[in-house]
Amino acid sequence: MTTDFQTGRKALGARLRALRAEAVLSGKELAGRLGWPASKISKLENGKQTPNLTDLEAWTTAIGRPEALSELKARLSGLETTYRSWRRQLVAGHRPRQEQAIAETAVTTLTRALEPFCIPGLLQTPEYAHATITAAADFRQTPRDIEDAVRARMRRQKALYDPEKRFVFLIHEAALHARTCSRPVHAAQLDRIMSVIGLDTVEVGIVPLSAQLRAAPNHGFWLYDRRLVIVETIGTEMWLADTASIETYEKAWDWMWESAVQGSEARRIIGRVRAALGPV
Repeated sequence: MTTDFQTGRKALGARLRALRAEAVLSGKELAGRLGWPASKISKLENGKQTPNLTDLEAWTTAIGRPEALSELKARLSGLETTYRSWRRQLVAGHRPRQEQAIAETAVTTLTRALEPFCIPGLLQTPEYAHATITAAADFRQTPRDIEDAVRARMRRQKALYDPEKRFVFLIHEAALHARTCSRPVHAAQLDRIMSVIGLDTVEVGIVPLSAQLRAAPNHGFWLYDRRLVIVETIGTEMWLADTASIETYEKAWDWMWESAVQGSEARRIIGRVRAALGPV
């Protein structure tokens, strides 16, 4: 299945190829001018490799079209703004990404989060957040600014008590069972979710394991008003602001919400999972 990112990269590659053709250069000739292997020219032109800014600068200089650089930079920026690799985002650690989340939350009135496999960051206890961020740092081999990142995540949670804001969390029951930390930390995390049910700024929907679903959730995502949706995958985070994407994710949200329970029924499910942990 071709993703929007792959489509965009192929379009950028096609533009590079067209510029080379306009300069009446073969791929081999251009590779010789640049001192690159011919395979790199082929990969860039066929959308198999993402160029960096240095590549684009070298390309436009070699073909004698320096004025084309601004256009190519804009195309590349579009790819990097929408599809942000975790390696790039976390190059300085996890705190900067948490600060981004604080900024987005600050300018959002309605925040909706769907999480099928983990507890949303806005509801995490410090201990659960510590375990989650530590695991992410270990997996992605990023700088271990764990304590700073946890403190930033906790600062973001102050927004839950802002009367001008509203938060709706849609959590699959599987996320309540997923053990990513010690039993005491897990138990405290479930207690934390129970404690926010009833806040006038927060609504929690739990999708029971036994619920009939119109479509199964493939991954989590966050909707910020109707202006932005952020989607997390294993290797990439997508920031989508176009109308079509937002409408697609709102539809996915609506379909999942149909299967969710709230209030006392949500408390009952959380309580059942909590009781299964036994004494801690």
